[in-house]
Amino acid sequence: MPVSSSSLPNERIVARLRAAGCVFAEDEAALLVSTAATGAALAAMLERRVAGEPLEHVLGWASFCGLRIHVEPGVFVPRPRTEFLIGRAVALAREVPGRPVILDMCCGTGAMGAAITAALAGTVEGPTGRVELHAADLDPAAVRCARRNLPGACVYQGDLYDPLPPSLRGRVDILIASPPYVPSESLALLPPEARLHEPRSALDGGADGLDVVRRVIDGAPSWLAPGGRLLVETSRDQAAATAAAVSAAGLLARVATSEEFDATAVIGTLRRPTS
Repeated sequence: MPVSSSSLPNERIVARLRAAGCVFAEDEAALLVSTAATGAALAAMLERRVAGEPLEHVLGWASFCGLRIHVEPGVFVPRPRTEFLIGRAVALAREVPGRPVILDMCCGTGAMGAAITAALAGTVEGPTGRVELHAADLDPAAVRCARRNLPGACVYQGDLYDPLPPSLRGRVDILIASPPYVPSESLALLPPEARLHEPRSALDGGADGLDVVRRVIDGAPSWLAPGGRLLVETSRDQAAATAAAVSAAGLLARVATSEEFDATAVIGTLRRPTS
C-alpha cells in the first residue's frame, strides 16, 4: 500500500525537491508518495532524490511507451526520445509475415524489446507468441534488469554479438539498437544525473561518438534475415556518418527524424538475394 505522507506533508516534499532544482517537483512528489511503502521509505527516497540521484533509480522504475520498466541504480535510464525508434520498429515488424524475430542490441533494461512486444500485442512466452525476442548487453546490472523486464525472452550478457547463439545468425527480422553515441569530449556536458549515476559504457561513444555504433552496424548483416531491418538511434549531427556506415556495410540506408521526439534514427535494409 502507498504510504500516507502525514508525517512528511506533500508541501514539504515539493519544497525540498524544488530547492534541489527539480523542475517538475509536484509530479515527482506525487510519484515518490505513491511508490513508497512506508514513511521511512519515503523519507529515504526523498533524500536520495535531493542528493541528485535520478528519479527512476529512486523509484525503481521508469515510464517508457506506457510501460513501467524496472530500473536498478547505476543502470542506464530509457529516454523518451527512443520512443520514436520504437514506433519505426513496430511498423516494420508488422510487415514481417508470421512471427518476427527481434534482436534488442545494447538492450540496457530491455525497455525497447518490452515496448515492441507490447505494441505488437504479443508475448515473448512460448512458441505461440507473436514475437521471438532476443536481447544482449555487456553490463551485468542491465542484463539483470532486462531479464526481469523481458520474461520468456532470451537475454544474453556479453560484448555485442559475441554471446548470441549461432542458430540466430541470418534469422533476425528487426535488429534495434540504441548504442552509446555521445562523443567522449561531450560527456562533461551531460546532466549530472546521467554523468554521475549512469554507466559510462552506456554513454561514451568514443572520439566522434560512433565507435560502438559502427561495430553494431558492421556486425548486423550476418545476423539479419534477407530483407531484415537494422534500426540505430543516433543524433542529427551524426546521421550522415551513421548512414554512410550502414551503406558501407552493404545495407540500403535511410535517415528518419522526428521533431516531436527530437530523435534521429538510421534504418538499414538487407537486400534480398536475386534469383
